[in-house]
Amino acid sequence: MPTLPEFIPHPWLRSGNLQTIIGSLGAVPAERAVRRLVTLSDGDQLVLHDDQPPTWRAGDRSALLVHGLCGSHRSAYLVRIAAKLNTIGIRTFRLDMRGCGAGRALARHPYHSGRSDDLAAALTAIAAWCPGSPSTLIAFSLGANAALKLLGECGDRPPGNLDRGIAVCPPVDLAACVRSLERYPARFYDRFFTSALLAHVRASPTLGEQAERIFARARPTRLVEFDDAFTAPLSGFGDAATYYRRCSAAPLLPNIRVPTTILAAADDPIVPIEPLRAGILSQEINLLTPGAGGHLGFIEPYGGRWMDDQIVRLTPGT
Repeated sequence: MPTLPEFIPHPWLRSGNLQTIIGSLGAVPAERAVRRLVTLSDGDQLVLHDDQPPTWRAGDRSALLVHGLCGSHRSAYLVRIAAKLNTIGIRTFRLDMRGCGAGRALARHPYHSGRSDDLAAALTAIAAWCPGSPSTLIAFSLGANAALKLLGECGDRPPGNLDRGIAVCPPVDLAACVRSLERYPARFYDRFFTSALLAHVRASPTLGEQAERIFARARPTRLVEFDDAFTAPLSGFGDAATYYRRCSAAPLLPNIRVPTTILAAADDPIVPIEPLRAGILSQEINLLTPGAGGHLGFIEPYGGRWMDDQIVRLTPGT
């Protein structure tokens, strides 16, 4: 299993909260990727954003990048990492999960942390567009749980040409994550994400009417309330407890047969590290848990992005 250099946090950003908040900032350049559609079995569509380096040739590596909660293909970490992979000749596909980003009007069902079938469909499509090209699945936060769930479900028969997985800050125990967010000071993130999700579904051309009806009487202030009233019933789970139980990747981690790296900071204020450290892991999993870094932060002295550089290091080249 690969080892990585030690993460040394920026001297002014030693707390997980500061790493998380500052790490989420950053300018995003104008979009130049080619949009590709994937039609799912239930009629919804996904949008993939294809960044092909000029040096890329058939048979060279591709990568599917998957965002986290309230993100899209324009999330700063996805754009940064795709660009860095492009510079070493890897073709990247940034996914908009159902109803997100450029796919806002293309989904009648909400996205959630258990949509492993959607990732399988995207990888199958990439294999058709890039025949003979091995693929790395690189996913973050909510998307990372879905990626690990897929890897555990597929065993030694991965979809498309998938041969490597990287999951960053995955909430592998969704119920534990929600409970952690209910405690101070993580309540800030609980309210922030709930408010962002509420605005997202209310503005949706396909889900907005249902959202207005569901939330007409009471506005949720916690993720568990949002999931219990909206995500779970509209996705066929009934309630939040059932959704969390059926979609958490933790029980599937022993089944992973594709070489996979999980990167998670011990001081992540959003996703608790304990379910990963206490879980039963496949021999194919390399668990890396630096003491600092926050949630998708990992900002080094002088502003370096340690997370980005390690993902590039972990992704096989062309």
